[in-house]
Amino acid sequence: MQAKSFKGKVALELRAAVARAAKAFGTLDIFVSNAGILTRGTIDTYTLEDFDRMVAINVRAAFVGIQAAAQEMNDGGRIVIIGSNTAIRTAFPGASVYSMTKAALVGLVRGAAIDLAPRAITVNNVQPGPTATDMTSALAELVKPLIPLKRMGDVSEVASLVSYLASEEAGFITGASLTIDGGYVA
Repeated sequence: MQAKSFKGKVALELRAAVARAAKAFGTLDIFVSNAGILTRGTIDTYTLEDFDRMVAINVRAAFVGIQAAAQEMNDGGRIVIIGSNTAIRTAFPGASVYSMTKAALVGLVRGAAIDLAPRAITVNNVQPGPTATDMTSALAELVKPLIPLKRMGDVSEVASLVSYLASEEAGFITGASLTIDGGYVA
């Protein structure tokens, strides 16, 4: 699929999904964006096609999601973006473009938080580090020694942070990027 049509298709599908959710539930109070891909490659060999695809999914989709959610959302709503601790530390070769996309989310969240503050909509970024999933299980023994807590994170720990940010108790937290990585970037 051509990059231009791919980006347009993703935007249309995401806007439609947000509109369907708002219609189905009658209101939109919380939006969580958890889309992302990693296509590895060193900067000297990285293709523009892979670059455009990674930016489209990791950054553009987050922007479109925030925009669509804000248009459907009640005042006082919560928006949470799932980024990565690689926004702070690129720990391995071949991840420079991925890290760039996750760092872009930090700036996007800060700006969106300011833009939506008059409506009391909070916008925050959760930056998980090494987390135990089916995809990462093969890397666990390589990564655990690099984590001060000597273990991978659990998806329930990341979900708990997202749940807190979506709660009323987190109403004064906005524009924040919160890292949950067992001290990996400490």
